[in-house]
Amino acid sequence: MALSWNEINDRAFAFSKEWAGTSNEEADAKPFLDAFFYVFGVYRNRVSFFEHRVKKLDNSNGYIDLLWKGVIVIEMKSLGKNLDKAFIQAKEYIHGLKEHEVPKYVLVSDFNTFRLFDTEEDKTIEFILADFVSHVKHFGFIAGYQKHVYKEQDPVNIKAAELMGKLHDKLKFIGYDGHPLEVYLVRLLFCLFADDTTIFDKDIFKEFIEFRTTADGSDLAAKLSELFFILNTPIENRLKIVDESLNAFPYVNGKLFEEPLPHAAFDSQMRTILIECCGLNWGAISPAIFGSMFQSVMNPIERRNLGAHYTSEKNILKLIKPLFLDELYIEFETVKLSKNKLNEFHKKISTLKFLDPACGCGNFLVITYRELRLLELLILRCLYKNQLATSIESIVWLNVDMMYGIEYEEFPARIAEVAMWLIDHQMNMAISNEFGSYFIRLPLKKAANIINKDALAFNWQELVSNEELDYILGNPPFIGSKIMKPFQREQIASEFDHKQGSGVLDYVTGWYLKAAKYIQNTKIKVGFVSTNSIVQGEQPGILWSQMSKYNTKILFAHKTFKWQNEAKGNAAVFCVIICFANYDSNNKIIYEYDDIRGEPHEVHVKNINPYLVDAKDTLLFKRRRPLCNVPEISFGNMPNDGGFFYLQMRKRSTFLYLNLKQKITSGN
Repeated sequence: MALSWNEINDRAFAFSKEWAGTSNEEADAKPFLDAFFYVFGVYRNRVSFFEHRVKKLDNSNGYIDLLWKGVIVIEMKSLGKNLDKAFIQAKEYIHGLKEHEVPKYVLVSDFNTFRLFDTEEDKTIEFILADFVSHVKHFGFIAGYQKHVYKEQDPVNIKAAELMGKLHDKLKFIGYDGHPLEVYLVRLLFCLFADDTTIFDKDIFKEFIEFRTTADGSDLAAKLSELFFILNTPIENRLKIVDESLNAFPYVNGKLFEEPLPHAAFDSQMRTILIECCGLNWGAISPAIFGSMFQSVMNPIERRNLGAHYTSEKNILKLIKPLFLDELYIEFETVKLSKNKLNEFHKKISTLKFLDPACGCGNFLVITYRELRLLELLILRCLYKNQLATSIESIVWLNVDMMYGIEYEEFPARIAEVAMWLIDHQMNMAISNEFGSYFIRLPLKKAANIINKDALAFNWQELVSNEELDYILGNPPFIGSKIMKPFQREQIASEFDHKQGSGVLDYVTGWYLKAAKYIQNTKIKVGFVSTNSIVQGEQPGILWSQMSKYNTKILFAHKTFKWQNEAKGNAAVFCVIICFANYDSNNKIIYEYDDIRGEPHEVHVKNINPYLVDAKDTLLFKRRRPLCNVPEISFGNMPNDGGFFYLQMRKRSTFLYLNLKQKITSGN
């Protein structure tokens, strides 16, 4: 468990006093660094090595003063020595490290001056020993406190997903497949995150794999089975002579490790892959982004465009901000100066409930929960800015059980559940940073309510009553009417009571109508990301003639924009966002795009019709005959004819020439 910041600050102050005046690299460096790590509650010999040998660029041997693989390199010099040279020396040593050993930080020091370089952000901070307390939070990564600044296509997300994909393939190849494989990988995913984010003591999972299993991997599966059993066993119920390396793991609960699984099997290569996974900084990986990437590596076709299909955080915020977040922040600004009103507001947001009826790996739920926890943090700052909170657990009211999800496939449903625990822990660390006391929810007592069901065949009321729910959100499947499977086509026809024309509707329309039925006589707001095909052509008339039966009103909408994330080869999809409810509003907004790849501007309107324009709710329906005296069109310009309606430039010229020649010959 991580130390509280209050304890770390006390230790940092004591360290700066005790080691003032120290000067000799040869005599003092090792005890100095042992004491330095102790400030953060970490025993140096558990995580790092002194005098680690590496090959330098000139192929000669070099010796790193201290190496914590994947985390930090430290070079110590005697008092007054040139730290610029020490830094150059440290960077030379890094070239001799394996990829998973390359550190994020480089620290050089002469016992009085400290210079810390962040290799990823290309930033340097420098201070003297007497000011250590003022700069101690820069070293929060040693205790497990992470700065969470996520890049949507960060290489660490991709690397992690690729490594887990390799492990998946290896296990599947040996015959370990289906449900056991999916649960097994989700458990490993939790352990990897826990090892870097203070759920576990720093790196104990990595050490367990490296030092308690044989190099050929033959006993790794058995050791992991022991570990999973321990993680599901309360401390007081464990055997009194259990191996100390196992007993160091906490009791997790949450049913994550409850189900008995068949034994897997590993070889040396698979063990190496798992150790490489341990070498990544999982604290820098976003649960929202990684979940979708993790799912995609299980599919060899999707793996080629890793990350191309996940919903970016930017797109999620386009939905959740106008759906509820903007309103909550406006309300916060109006009540923040009144303690009573602020407490009431805090209680209000803690009782909100959200449902994503096509949640996948939980992206929308994770980002929604994170944003609510950040708002809660602002509330707590106002309430306790001039006093200490005696118990953080008693003042943090939001928990993951406010989130509900329905997912067709089991694997992403389980990833979503774990992702919610992980984002909850990250927010708990933010609270710990704010108030100086370490706060963790272990054993896990609550979980997000994620179920593995077919959302169009399942009664949503069985998961959460519409009398309790506040918001429905998400991005239901982007499957066009022409490519739906027979059972999906039948689901849509059934949802629309086999209404004539329902065969042209996209799959997502089933979620629209099911949500419209569910929210009857409530104040629930619904926001979906959808392909823009549902606001064009025949679909709006058929869809909204049914939606209007349930008094459904559109409250805001994003017109067509390009589905974007930072992945190479990202999905070429053009989307809209539609928010609707069972009541009307005088504050309706259309978000319009001058550039569909750019940012929108707001237009306040009186009404938003099914075509997402400011006009009356007029519906257009398919007709066989034109309104005026023009030639009939038999099919239109829809490009699903197999390519037979396309003309190359040469054939186009020939066609026009022959057509013109025929007209001249006939005299027309």
